[in-house]
Amino acid sequence: MVNEHSLTVSLEEFGLSQYEAQAYVALIAKGTISASELAYYSEIPRTKIYPTLLKLENKKLAIISKSKPIMCTAIAPEDAFDGIIHEQINKVNAMNTLVSNLKKASEESRKSRGSEEKRYFHISANSVVDQLQTMIEGSKASIKIITDQWGLGLLAECKEQLLSVLRRNLDVKVLVTPSQICSESYRVIPEGVEIRATEITQNCFIFDEVELLMVNNDNGKGAIFSSTDILGGNQTKIFSNVWKNATKTKALADMTKTEAQEIYKIIKIINEMGLMHILSSSTTSKKPEFEILRLLEKNGIYFKSKSLDDVIEMIDAIIQITCSGHVNFGANAKNITVDSKLNGGHSLPWIFILDGLLQKKGYKTRTVYQNNPNKGEKVHIKISKN
Repeated sequence: MVNEHSLTVSLEEFGLSQYEAQAYVALIAKGTISASELAYYSEIPRTKIYPTLLKLENKKLAIISKSKPIMCTAIAPEDAFDGIIHEQINKVNAMNTLVSNLKKASEESRKSRGSEEKRYFHISANSVVDQLQTMIEGSKASIKIITDQWGLGLLAECKEQLLSVLRRNLDVKVLVTPSQICSESYRVIPEGVEIRATEITQNCFIFDEVELLMVNNDNGKGAIFSSTDILGGNQTKIFSNVWKNATKTKALADMTKTEAQEIYKIIKIINEMGLMHILSSSTTSKKPEFEILRLLEKNGIYFKSKSLDDVIEMIDAIIQITCSGHVNFGANAKNITVDSKLNGGHSLPWIFILDGLLQKKGYKTRTVYQNNPNKGEKVHIKISKN
């Protein structure tokens, strides 16, 4: 059953008074009735019913008989409100035209001043997730994100929106802190989002390189910066520079958080200190593979409890991350092959580690290095038991 009260309220929004709305709804429900009956059914005071009927007649919403007793009938809604509907449509069209003209005038004014007006909007902590979801869904080309633990937690609440833009083949890149690799929030992010790790922390969400959402992890509040070509461009350049040097994490996705953190730590130690350590110790040792293992042990990385398969799995993940390559080893094989798509000796530190560990586990090794300028590096480690 239609709620007559809600109909009355809706008619008031179209410009009818309360009595006019009550009378029209009663007439629609009862058909042709006398004025006194209308006063009863519409709960309008008898002294007000006739002036109310005259107003409805003037608005072409009702017909009043000239006979006595006075009888009244509602005009059918499709006829009664046709004029009002067209009037509302005309108002909306006029408003759209006005907004377009104002926008054009604003753009011309900014051009004449030789600058673009910058705007930002504060977002309350309770509204940040909703705003983030809306901005992700509204993206047209790319989303670039730098997050700390707080920001990654917010992003994890946007899984459905991320899946939606991935289906549209948007480029989505996320930089996370090393401590978040393989965390619960990390695992929620859909496959297809490219994730790398960096020590740089902030919560900056860049949409289509021009619109930014910044989030304060101290209080959860956010700010949107829009129409900011300069700011968006600068943040995009910063992101690109950090991204280039950040650590890929795809090869770690199926590992435990502890395993992933250990591999990240190994990569960080070798990248920061490995080459210098080998060079400085070369005068006292002719075994760079053992020197690099000592460097790792000095920094809390131990391989004693790991099996050969575990070690090879770790080095394989590292080669994927650092050299876009793989380690190939069969259970009955006497040969380990390390493929690297990068030239210039990028794979050598990891070869030293693998070679040193094999020797510590009682294997005799012989290393053959091949370099193809077009295909990268390939290293064969031939192994046999002492």
